[in-house]
Amino acid sequence: MKKSLLCMAVLAAACANAAIANDHAHDDRWYLAGTTGVNLQDNARETATTGEFGIGIGRFFTPEWSFDVTLYSANAQFDQVRDLNFSQYGFSADLRRHFRSAERAWWPYLKGGVGIQRAEEEFNAFPSPNSPGQRADNSFAFDLGAGLQAAYTHFDMRLEAGVRTVLDDQSRIGRGNADSFSDPYIALSLLVPLGAKAAPPAPAPAPAPAPVAPPACETLDDDGDGVNNCIDRCPGSQAGQAIGPDGCPVPLTIDLRGVNFDFDRATLRPDAIATLNQAIDILRRNPQLRVEVAGHTDLCGSEAHNQALSERRARAVFDHLTANGIDAARLVGPIGFGESRPLEPTPQTSPACRSETNRRTELNVLN
Repeated sequence: MKKSLLCMAVLAAACANAAIANDHAHDDRWYLAGTTGVNLQDNARETATTGEFGIGIGRFFTPEWSFDVTLYSANAQFDQVRDLNFSQYGFSADLRRHFRSAERAWWPYLKGGVGIQRAEEEFNAFPSPNSPGQRADNSFAFDLGAGLQAAYTHFDMRLEAGVRTVLDDQSRIGRGNADSFSDPYIALSLLVPLGAKAAPPAPAPAPAPAPVAPPACETLDDDGDGVNNCIDRCPGSQAGQAIGPDGCPVPLTIDLRGVNFDFDRATLRPDAIATLNQAIDILRRNPQLRVEVAGHTDLCGSEAHNQALSERRARAVFDHLTANGIDAARLVGPIGFGESRPLEPTPQTSPACRSETNRRTELNVLN
C-alpha cells in the first residue's frame, strides 16, 4: 500500500508540472474515465485499506462544469479475519466545478456526487454449517471531494481526494450499531476523449465593402488644365498651354498695350519700357512659355514702308527682352506684319490713318 501511495504522489507531480496541453478552449466531447486508487476504509468496519477501481463516462458542458457517471468497486478484508471480505460495488453520479486558468494547463476543482453502493459482507456464522454467512444490501451514498485536473494533448488526468459516506445500517461487523460508514479515498483517473475534436468555427466572412460610387466628372481634372472632365473637349492639354473654357488650347497674347510708338518711329518710349518690363516679369515667372514677337503699324504710308517699319519695331522689343535676360530661344521673330492686322480699321488718308492703337507690338504665346 505504501508503494501505491508513492506512485500516486509521483503521478500527482506529473499532473502539476508536466501538462503540455496546447488548447485551453472548451472541449465538449464525451470521454471515458478509468480510475485506480486507495480506499482507506472507515475504522468502524474493522477492514483494511484496499484498492479501488472504477470506470465511467463524462462530459464538460461548459469550461467550468463537468458531469460523470462512474461504476466502482473495492474488496476489503477484515483486519482480524483475512478470509472474510467486505466488498463494495457502487454507482455514482458526480458534478464537478472546475477553476480554470488560461496561464496553466492544470487547475483545481470541487466534486459533489450521489449514488448507490451495494455491500456484500461476509461474517462468521459458526457453528452453523453455512458459515461464513453473507449479507447483501443496497444503500444510498454521498461523495464530496476535491482534486487537480491536468490537460495533455490527447488525454486528461485527475488526482482526487474525497470522502464517500454510505448510509448502511445493516452491517454485521463486530463493533456493530453503525448507521453509516465514511470511507476516505485517493484516486487517479485517466480521461480519454471520444471522437475527433470539433474544428473551431470558421471566422465570419468580412462584409463586402460597400460599392464606391465613381467620383463625379465635375470633380475631376485629369490633365490639370483647370477645366473639369465634364466639359473638357481636349483632355490631353500640356502644361504651359493657354487653355480656353472648353479645355482646348487657345492663342494667347501677352498684353503690351502701352508699348506704342511715335508716328513713323521704331524707338521705345519710356512709357513703353515700363510696360515691357511687366511682360519680362511674366516671362520670368513662366519659363515654359515661348512667344512670338510681332510688330504692327497704322495705315498711313505705303505698304512696303509700313512693313519695314513694323519689323524695326518688333526688333526693338526683341532686343529689349533679350537685354533683360529673356533667352532668345524662347522668342520667335522678330516678325513684322506691317499694316495687315489693324485693330482699328481707319482710312488710309492723313490724318485719320494715324491710329496709335495700330502702332503696336505683341507677344503671342505659342505653347
